[in-house]
Amino acid sequence: MIKIWPSKSIQALAAVLCIAGVSAFAPSASAQGAWPNKPIKFVAVFPPGGSVDQVARILAVPLSQQLGQSIIVENKGGASGSIGTAAVAAAPADGYTFAVVFDTHGVNPSLIPGLPFDTRKDLAPVSLIGTSAMVLATFSGSEYKTFGDVVAAAKAKKNVSYGSIGSGSLGHLAMALLGKSGNIDWQHVPYKGGGPLMTDAVAGHVPLSIGSVFVTKPHIDSGRLRPLAVTTSKRAPDLPNVPTVAESGFAGFDAPAWWAILAPAKTPPEVLKRMNEEVNKALKNADIAKKLDAQGIDIMGGTPEAARVFIDKQIDIWAKVVKDNGIKAD
Repeated sequence: MIKIWPSKSIQALAAVLCIAGVSAFAPSASAQGAWPNKPIKFVAVFPPGGSVDQVARILAVPLSQQLGQSIIVENKGGASGSIGTAAVAAAPADGYTFAVVFDTHGVNPSLIPGLPFDTRKDLAPVSLIGTSAMVLATFSGSEYKTFGDVVAAAKAKKNVSYGSIGSGSLGHLAMALLGKSGNIDWQHVPYKGGGPLMTDAVAGHVPLSIGSVFVTKPHIDSGRLRPLAVTTSKRAPDLPNVPTVAESGFAGFDAPAWWAILAPAKTPPEVLKRMNEEVNKALKNADIAKKLDAQGIDIMGGTPEAARVFIDKQIDIWAKVVKDNGIKAD
């Protein structure tokens, strides 16, 4: 039997369905409202106290003000930053999770076998925050007065050794690259971070050290370390009298430390664009610029595409160095 519904019943049913439809779609519309509409997480991929943690916390303050939402900094260190980066790569691509990474991000693909993410495909660069020179230094009582003295000693097979913050660190790779290109034989002494390295360096227990401006400069200022060269193509603003490696006979040499913000790869383009704009705005804030300068960081900023080009180049450069020198992680 076919039942004919009275017209009033049909109208009532339609009204109920309409209300139900509105209710069903209301949460989705709310969830996809103007970004951001809830707190944002910055995953600092190194432990508290280091430069990555400092950069994340320095930027979180102006960005939270500009975006009108809290920015929560979560430290997730381990495996040269790859554990925290993996967590961000696997996070929902909704614009509420970002990674703050260090230069190890460009080394890890070639240094750490079996990374649980594809560095190029699973992450989207948001902004290159800045770069910094590394400083090759020696203790105050050292026989080395210039970088040329170090090169001459190494070529004379005088058993020259240098310390870095660890195997596979950018300092280690930079010295390996120099050694390969200049046919120089020097020995690497890996330390577990900048603190232990500097303790031995100022005491003269290791003849040379290579570390960031932030780690090294206080000991240069105190007179306990003598800077010999910086690894960037231009002299470091904080150490204007220290020549570059390029000036010291290795034309074109450039090995900067760097920091960047990344997002999960499928984060909406409009969100990436907005976050990039807000980061650039924050970097132009005089107070923020001063705080980053205190970390030895030269501000870069720029577009997401510029960040991608820079990071891809770093991945390619250090992959070759790791392969050519058979470098292994700690």
